[in-house]
Amino acid sequence: MKAQYFRLMDAVHRACLIVAGTCLVVITVTIPYGVFTRYVLNSAASWPEPLATLLMIVMSFVAAIVCYREYLHIGVGVLPAYLKEPAKTYLGWFLEICMLITNLFMLVWGLKLVQTTWFQSIAEFPMVSAGMAYLPIPIGGGLTALFVIERLLTQKFFAEPEPETVSQISTE
Repeated sequence: MKAQYFRLMDAVHRACLIVAGTCLVVITVTIPYGVFTRYVLNSAASWPEPLATLLMIVMSFVAAIVCYREYLHIGVGVLPAYLKEPAKTYLGWFLEICMLITNLFMLVWGLKLVQTTWFQSIAEFPMVSAGMAYLPIPIGGGLTALFVIERLLTQKFFAEPEPETVSQISTE
């Protein structure tokens, strides 16, 4: 059962990577088009900037999910580095349970926000409701909660990121 869950999480992780990458590509194409229509054609298109904003919201939530799974999220490793077992494991459990609570909060209250704003339209995209624009909040909370559960099952709380996911550019 665990192995099937982990395979499912691998598939979700790949899907999140594809969605985030696709959003980035569409943003990269859309913004220059908006600049072109405004300054070259002298007839600004009204949709590129709002579309880029909506896609940036989606990309941010989905990329955060990927970063969490790959241990690339912001974390302070000083305290766990000084702790010995079992205190280190207890801290890991505590932090992951806090993470789970936070993401369940995003899921529940994000769904309420989506329901409340579902019938409010966005001026630039009348066919898209404000509720749809808020959908990344509960989706991000739900998917991250699934990855928190995966981490609780593996108990790899303070693992280092995989070498292929970390940039080789020096920050010094």
